Amino acid sequence: MLAVLVYFLLPLFWLVVAATKTTGALFSSFGLWFGGDFALPANVRNVFTADGGVYVHWLLNTGMYALVSAGGAALLAALGGYGFAKFAFRGNRLLFGTVLGAIMIPSTALVIPTYLIFSNVGLVNTPWAIILPSLVNPFGLYLMRVYVEEAVPDSLLEAARIDGAGEFRIFRQVVLRLLAPGFVTVLLFTLVATWNNYFLPLIMLNDPSLYPVTVGLANWAGRASVGGGGTGDVIPLVVTGSLLSIIPLVAAFLMLQRYWQNGLTAGGVKQ
Repeated sequence: MLAVLVYFLLPLFWLVVAATKTTGALFSSFGLWFGGDFALPANVRNVFTADGGVYVHWLLNTGMYALVSAGGAALLAALGGYGFAKFAFRGNRLLFGTVLGAIMIPSTALVIPTYLIFSNVGLVNTPWAIILPSLVNPFGLYLMRVYVEEAVPDSLLEAARIDGAGEFRIFRQVVLRLLAPGFVTVLLFTLVATWNNYFLPLIMLNDPSLYPVTVGLANWAGRASVGGGGTGDVIPLVVTGSLLSIIPLVAAFLMLQRYWQNGLTAGGVKQ
């Protein structure tokens, strides 16, 4: 466990240390420890002021893509998981098996076909080109189906139907409240996946004003690799921008971790 902990935390520690250094110190000092002047405040200021403050725009774009995609994907997964778990219909097992098969397909393999479809309907280079593919989450649907089977008793649904509640009212007022831990689990998974997504925005977007932070930082890194950078050093911008971009994800996990942990352990023990 300690070895795994070091494996995951070492890159993060390097990122924190590197964000405190100037360009010269990055190449002249030991990578896993602080060295020279403490340049973090200056680096942060440069990140937010470079290219007219475009980094803030990238963050806002990323936040919009991630929040809309995560909320929509979690809601669709909850609806689909509830339907698969509690409604008997012809083809239930076949359709659910198709969902399980879709989990095995890497998302990058679908980017080009998705681009061709979106190009035909005029959605390329729009926010919908990022949001709509992110709404499809086969793993989230599988997770919600398993969670619904354990968290939502059939007797409660029957009682609501006897009281005259419609199916959508039952889902909204009864089921969705019971699914809060699983819902937040899917929400967090989709939030992280969309926030860190690079290949899909790279293919779909041509307008720099629509870039998420991943593509924007890659552009800065490309400038550094060819020796450009305009009026300032680009490498500290990329490193510090990368560090700042993970802070919202860390905050989201810290605020929602109790729901996330409950969602992962649900169904693990049968009473």
